Order: sequence, then structure tokens, then C-alpha cells
Amino acid sequence: MVVNSDRQLKALVTGAAREGGIGEAIVARLRQAGMEVVTLDIEPGCTFQVDVVNDQLPVLDDIDVLICNAALTTMFGSAHSMKLDRWQRDIDVNLTGTFRVVQACLGGMRGRQFGRIVVISSTAAVHGLPAQVSYSTTKAGLLGMMRTIAAENVSIGITCNAVLPGMTASSGMLGMPEGVKDAWLETMPMGDFVAPVDIAEAVAFLASIAAGRITGQQLTVDGGHSLNTLSVTGTAARPSAPAARD
Repeated sequence: MVVNSDRQLKALVTGAAREGGIGEAIVARLRQAGMEVVTLDIEPGCTFQVDVVNDQLPVLDDIDVLICNAALTTMFGSAHSMKLDRWQRDIDVNLTGTFRVVQACLGGMRGRQFGRIVVISSTAAVHGLPAQVSYSTTKAGLLGMMRTIAAENVSIGITCNAVLPGMTASSGMLGMPEGVKDAWLETMPMGDFVAPVDIAEAVAFLASIAAGRITGQQLTVDGGHSLNTLSVTGTAARPSAPAARD
């Protein structure tokens, strides 16, 4: 299906209530791109105040662009000690809640034979994250969900992709103790954290008409954090020790 370029796309961003968060940045960027944007969160301040696990979802069959950003990020626990109720809460919100919203939007997308779905996963999905076993597991599960949805809908104009943020200077990260932030910052090869707007730019591209041939892919936005920056000479490519130039 070729979408009429004069038609305004309608987007839904979940997890958009937190001030200074990734969701807020995505909303602003999609509106800048000319989309009509509605929002959904368990917290007040959005178009729909809904618990994606337990509440009845609103009718979402008019959504063209879905950004699945709602997730818990604070269920801490190691594999040997995590309580099953905390594990289950992450599964319920990050996986099942996301799936419920996707399913609510897919019918309309399939009927129009057009849609863009972008799932916000995490670099923890591919690298793990000590002390957050349930979070890492759910974010990895989203990648399997994303690829399956992409495969099931590839022939009818619906794409599904994932953005994997690294350590991002969102309100949650900035609220951590200074010692924790400093330790993470020391590992960032560009010398600073990823900004929410960096994530929003990646999302906006994958949500655009121009990205119609990209589906089933994961795009990492981590400022090079997942790169091996330690060389055989024993020096690292960090802001305080820039790599030598020829």
C-alpha cells in the first residue's frame, strides 16, 4: 500500500508521562515530524491513563504508528535471589503489557495495510545487566516478539523494529546516586550519556514513511558503549585519552 502523503499519521507513544524521559522526547519528535500523537501511561498526564497489564485498553484501531516505550526499569535482583513476584511484575508489564497494546493496534494496521511499530528494548537485552535479571530477560523477549510481528506482517506494509538505548540521561538515570552515575559515566567512550533526544531521532526514522523497507531490525543507540575500545597497546579510546591520529 502506498500511503497518501497528505494524510496525517496518528501515533501512539506508551510510557510517555515521565518528565524528562525517553517517551516525552519521542512525543515531541513525532509531533515535529507532523504526526498526530496520543499518549498512554499508568501515570496521569497522558491521553489515556491505563494500566497495560490489568485495565481494558481503549480502542486503538486508528493508530498508524505505535511506539512501545512503557516498561519497568527498577525491578532489581540477581538470578540467585530475585523474588518470583518481582520477576513476574517485569514480565507482566514489559512483555505482556507491550503485547496487549501491539495486538490492540494491529487489527487496524492490517486493515489499512500500513503500520509502523517501534519497540523500545535495551542494550541489556543483548549484553545482560547484573542485578536486573528480569529486566534484561523481558527486553530480550521484546526482540523475539518484534521479529515475529515483522515476519507476520512484512507483506502487507507493516514494519516492526526495535531501538536499543544504552545508558540514557533520562530522569530515572539522573536520579541515581552520584557515585553510580560517575561509575557509569567513566565507561562511556564519548564522555557523556545518551540523551533522550538521541533515542527519539532513531525512533522517528524507523516510524517514518521513508523506512518502509526496514523491518525486523534492532538499532542500538548507546554512544559506542558496546564497542570494545581497549586496544592491544592497553589504552582506551576515551575523551581523556583520544586515539592517536596519523
